[in-house]
Amino acid sequence: MSLSMKRRGVIGLALAAVAASLGTARAQGTGLVIFAAASLKNALDEIAAAWAKETGKPMPKISYAASSTLAKQMEQGAPADIFMSADLDWMDYAAKKDLIRPDTRVNLLGNKIVLIAPRDSTLSIDVKPGFDLAKLLGNGKLATGNVDSVPVGKYAKAALEKLGAWEGVKDKIAQAESVRAALMLVARGEAPIGIVYSTDAAAEPNVKIIGTFPADSHPPIIYPMAITKDSKSADAKPFLDLLKSAKARPAFEKQGFTVLVPSASAT
Repeated sequence: MSLSMKRRGVIGLALAAVAASLGTARAQGTGLVIFAAASLKNALDEIAAAWAKETGKPMPKISYAASSTLAKQMEQGAPADIFMSADLDWMDYAAKKDLIRPDTRVNLLGNKIVLIAPRDSTLSIDVKPGFDLAKLLGNGKLATGNVDSVPVGKYAKAALEKLGAWEGVKDKIAQAESVRAALMLVARGEAPIGIVYSTDAAAEPNVKIIGTFPADSHPPIIYPMAITKDSKSADAKPFLDLLKSAKARPAFEKQGFTVLVPSASAT
């Protein structure tokens, strides 16, 4: 058996395990199941805890991972009630696979990508066309998400290509399975520089922002969400409405997200 076939087998078993565990959780009445991009963790944990306390309902079971991983898990049968992606592409993928209810889809949040370094770094970078990221890296690796599938990695590659820095660093990238995994590579000092969302940088005290990418250097960073097609939860729509409401806005803004839903702009 080839290595790739073995890898697919392992991935298949892992996805089956996820589906089984979440299916059991739902059957036992543990409440709402949410699949959410890893970068949403701090804000969404706060909102979910407040919702559970206020309603008396079980704390939602939230699985955090790269949007690509979550969409693939859903495709393999892992049950979820709400899907929250860190880019439009993976929500589009879920829609094409008939995994969501299109009428519930909404673009909820915006974000930025930044360069980070360990907190004791003295680096400061003017991120602009022609900047020499390869020189700054030296023999080190640039940590970010997988540039072909993980949203933050895709945004990073697009930005580096537009700014003329991609060719110099394309062979120096430590491609992580999620933005939080990339963040940890830098926080632990295993990579001297990383590209993550500004919200992740704000959530990790062991890193500092050393440069911000111009908004026009990459596609807009948009977080869409939707109720899944097979959701049977009566709480899915109320929780989705909560995420769009003014009540949820402070939790998102505290982490540095831009709230895109007009109804959430009220105070």
